[in-house]
Amino acid sequence: MHVGNARYLEAADLPATVPVFPLTGVLLLPGAQLPLNIFEPRYLTMFDDALSGNRLIAMVQPSLSSDREEAEPGMTQALCEVGCIGRITSFAETGDGRYVISLTGICRIRLFEEVNNHKAYRSFRIAPFLSDLQGPEDDSQVDRKALLAAFRAYLDANKLEADWDSVERASNITLVNSMAMMSPFGPAEKQALLEAPDLKTRAETLIAITEIVLARNFGDIDTILQ
Repeated sequence: MHVGNARYLEAADLPATVPVFPLTGVLLLPGAQLPLNIFEPRYLTMFDDALSGNRLIAMVQPSLSSDREEAEPGMTQALCEVGCIGRITSFAETGDGRYVISLTGICRIRLFEEVNNHKAYRSFRIAPFLSDLQGPEDDSQVDRKALLAAFRAYLDANKLEADWDSVERASNITLVNSMAMMSPFGPAEKQALLEAPDLKTRAETLIAITEIVLARNFGDIDTILQ
């Protein structure tokens, strides 16, 4: 995996411990870019530290078993076990105390024990999904026709437009991962997309979720997909 000015080819290329940025409903996937607007003081500090070091941050959702954005005072917020580590590949200051960041995904990771970094933000020991470092996934097994049909049905049902020339030119891997990251689905659906074992399964999961949402909100899915 080549990200920015760095290559990540094996476990030794990644740190054993990374800072964690917990955000509900936010998905980062390997090879994809995630824009972030940073303003909370502890996370400004986290990104300062990352920029002066290895530029790596892990994006992780808060635990799906809790419906609270923050833990109660004195309690530590539970996190999902699987997230994605990314490298800061773009950085700008806004002049009003915020950072505008672009984070490029490297590989998915599993969180192990939390470590005391003596900071306001949290850090964890991690185990990387090494298969994500082995280069582009085989996208030949993706059912592109079904994926585009579900995407078009969702746009039509919600009276939205898309740049179809760009969509048609996109590779299967770009199409699947971009749609997964941009989709307006809930935290559980985003986590399911993240944890899909391969691109084909992620595409199938994306289609299934889209069809469920369409059926729930608009009725007969077969009619909508025609």
